[in-house]
Amino acid sequence: IFHNVKGFVDLPWLLCRFITADSSFMGEADRAVLVSPEIEILEWSCLRLVYQITGTGSLQVHLRPHGESFDYTLWMADKASDSWLIASIDLRNISRAYQLVMEARPNQGPGNSIAIFEIHIIPGYCLECNFEEHHLCGYSNQWNPNVNWYVGGSLARDPQSNLPDDHTMSNQRGHYMYVDSVYAKRFQEVAKLVSPMTTTAMSGCLSFYYQRNQARGNFFSVFTRDQLGHYEEIWRPEVYATSSWKLVQVDIKAQHPLEVVYEVAFNSPRGGYVALDDITFSPQFCHTETEPTFDPSVANCDFEESLCQYYQERVGGAVWNRVSLRPNIYRIGDHTTGSGSYLMANTRFTSRPGYVGRLHGPYLPGNHKYCLRFYYALHGFRKIDNALALYIYDEKNVAQEKIWTASEGSRDMWTEVEVTYQKPMSTKIVFVSICRNFWDCGLVALDDITVTLGDCSVTTGPLRPPPGHCYFETGDCGYTQEKKSKKGHWLRIKGHTPTSYTGPKGDHTLGVGYFMYIEASHMLHGQLSRLLSPELRGSVGPQCLTFFYHMYGSGTGTLSLLLRRGDSLKERLLWRRQGEQSISWMKATVDYDCSTRHKIIFEAIRGPSIRSDIAVDDIVFKKGPCKGAYGQSFILVTPVESGQNGSSIYFWYK
Repeated sequence: IFHNVKGFVDLPWLLCRFITADSSFMGEADRAVLVSPEIEILEWSCLRLVYQITGTGSLQVHLRPHGESFDYTLWMADKASDSWLIASIDLRNISRAYQLVMEARPNQGPGNSIAIFEIHIIPGYCLECNFEEHHLCGYSNQWNPNVNWYVGGSLARDPQSNLPDDHTMSNQRGHYMYVDSVYAKRFQEVAKLVSPMTTTAMSGCLSFYYQRNQARGNFFSVFTRDQLGHYEEIWRPEVYATSSWKLVQVDIKAQHPLEVVYEVAFNSPRGGYVALDDITFSPQFCHTETEPTFDPSVANCDFEESLCQYYQERVGGAVWNRVSLRPNIYRIGDHTTGSGSYLMANTRFTSRPGYVGRLHGPYLPGNHKYCLRFYYALHGFRKIDNALALYIYDEKNVAQEKIWTASEGSRDMWTEVEVTYQKPMSTKIVFVSICRNFWDCGLVALDDITVTLGDCSVTTGPLRPPPGHCYFETGDCGYTQEKKSKKGHWLRIKGHTPTSYTGPKGDHTLGVGYFMYIEASHMLHGQLSRLLSPELRGSVGPQCLTFFYHMYGSGTGTLSLLLRRGDSLKERLLWRRQGEQSISWMKATVDYDCSTRHKIIFEAIRGPSIRSDIAVDDIVFKKGPCKGAYGQSFILVTPVESGQNGSSIYFWYK
């Protein structure tokens, strides 16, 4: 039964009283895709999806904006269920038309299927509910044998009951949720009513109405719960009982996925009842003083142009310096582009031993949870006990806590650090490097500092990147290889490559994560490996592709970026590098246009010696032309393209 959205494409979905994708009718690599017509929704809306996964498989919902090559993953599920489940997915107000794409991937084997019973788009936020609909807006009761939330109201209720009339309609015909103590058997038995999990960042005012009757006591609280199960209380009543419906407004900031939990506990079977109705949400905060008047990105810095809002103590001379150096075996290029600037504490050449170099960041308001991310690298330290540490300072410039220190395993490569912290007062972060004596000191590098609201350990953004995007941390993201004779293979590894004096020491994303590379010692001179992206849709405008590549070694060959249209064998050269480039990861930025289905190909050709390992990492596609790219390159190709008879003629412009 489809509500509000009609015209879905249903191949190879099967339609009966519900629509299903069954592995019995699909090949191993097949997927069932259900595409909506173009939708224009100018107000925030909620997609309710009633679905069931039988056996093993996954169901994903993507958003496909008009005119873009990429689908954005909104939601996914892969857990089997014996009953129908309700997914609630927030649809932000978008100024242009888009389509919704339901993608089912049942695993091979008997009894595996994905089914959808209802698709329903309604205005408003998924957190909102007046409990008049049979599906209760996706709210769920965390089952307890003795105390639970029930649907109240309607003419069929017990005439002896002291429960109230519904708030929405102000009569006995409406519905609300309530929890009663009559079946409570143990001290403080708890009933929990849980909202759908938010699927996008949202901040504003959460409102609801409640009634509370207390004979011998109950406890009523409202919490938020994130994906890791962490609770945070956001409200509790100030009055003992209410004789009528009472409005509550509480500010909520959901910068990462979370649920709202309405929790009631009873002391005894005579603990009374709590009723709840008309939950709404507004993007405007309930109280103007709650709305943050700051942007934590003021503490961000990539050091390409300046120190941003960071400064250092000028005692005994400057220890931290912004540098842009040619990488070699003793020092690496910057993390941002490979050829830009970063911050370095060259403590070995300071004016006196025993120096403490402190780099201060800007002050940020208190009572907020911050996620700090940065990259660092070390070289030349015998002991790293004092190489680099991170402190929290208060408004009086007094150190409150050391929250991180460099680890022994991170040397000569950029390593990502994530730190979550929260203090009641205004604070700033301070990076500290100590040089106790000439022989124990080395080089400390710092780059790409970012600060966001929320916990680093909680997933932010889409559950999966759009097609083509890949950091290779959890897999190959749908990239495939051409496996033909006299060709090598792209390999996914972490750490350093096995051949000395070639390849990276670690990945670009984390420093200790995964990347793709060719192992030259397994190939002959001139053999090539090809890594193909998933198929991308065409776009009416330009696209920007960025990725990081590593080409270090005396025998390094050639890395090319090619575009293949549809099923054609013709390929167009977009970008190329030949020979050794740098000991560091380098950023490539490529503009291209393609209005039809296409794939992007990373082609690596082995050079004359085994020191020819070539690696790629952090592939990202963006709509529109590349902006503000460092070291951006363009290539112009004649009408004679690769794949045709003849040769390609091209030149570089930079």
